[in-house]
Amino acid sequence: MKDAVLELNASDQRGIDVVRSKIKMFAQKKVTLPPGRHKVVVLDEADSMTSAAQQALRRIMEVHSGTTRFALACNVSSKVIEPIQSRCAIVRFARLSDEDVLRRAVHVCEAEGVPRLPKGLEAVVFTADGDMRQALNNLQATFYGFGLVSPENVFKVCDQPHPLLVGNIIKSCLEPDLDAANQGMMSLVEMGYSASDVIGTVFRIVRNYDIPEFLKLEFLREVGFCQMRVGQGLDSPLQLSGLLAKLCKLKVKASGG
Repeated sequence: MKDAVLELNASDQRGIDVVRSKIKMFAQKKVTLPPGRHKVVVLDEADSMTSAAQQALRRIMEVHSGTTRFALACNVSSKVIEPIQSRCAIVRFARLSDEDVLRRAVHVCEAEGVPRLPKGLEAVVFTADGDMRQALNNLQATFYGFGLVSPENVFKVCDQPHPLLVGNIIKSCLEPDLDAANQGMMSLVEMGYSASDVIGTVFRIVRNYDIPEFLKLEFLREVGFCQMRVGQGLDSPLQLSGLLAKLCKLKVKASGG
């Protein structure tokens, strides 16, 4: 059955020559299989393929659909051309739940004998944000770097703002105390964290914060607008201070002030 499966990492082998040689030759190859079975081409990171390679692949998928099935894995589906998307059944996978990531992290630690603190694994789950590969990479880096998986070591390795500091900023916005919130935000900036790192952590803290749903949605909307502006290059501390002012204003408005 090995002859019936072709696996390629499209980010390494993404040119039109690979499509015309390896994939086309595999699709044309005669393989004896049980009735109802097909040859399978698995392309990982298909969104890294060049446009010309995707156009060539489109034709191969069309001609050899009777004998060969194609499985394409990608991070950004919009980078795959429409003709290929129309020939595929699209399956989208959501981020993993924190419980699933934590369960696997505990399993790996027990299997590898990794010393850890419960709060340390929670920090690993927080930095992963639903990405199991990121969680395992952070876990491994923390162990090799410090020998102990603790919250402080995890955030040092990942170089992300500590969620407790960000949580205090959000707490100040809910009081609302703009001066205290801004002071906390500027302390993060002085530590050297970029606006992108800070706003990403703010988003995750707000998403999991215990506040009324309507207020959480308003907060997330403002955080999203700020993240968009930061992504466009407006990453000055003024953007972060402006976000805090808007969050405080939303809290005042929700309180009937």
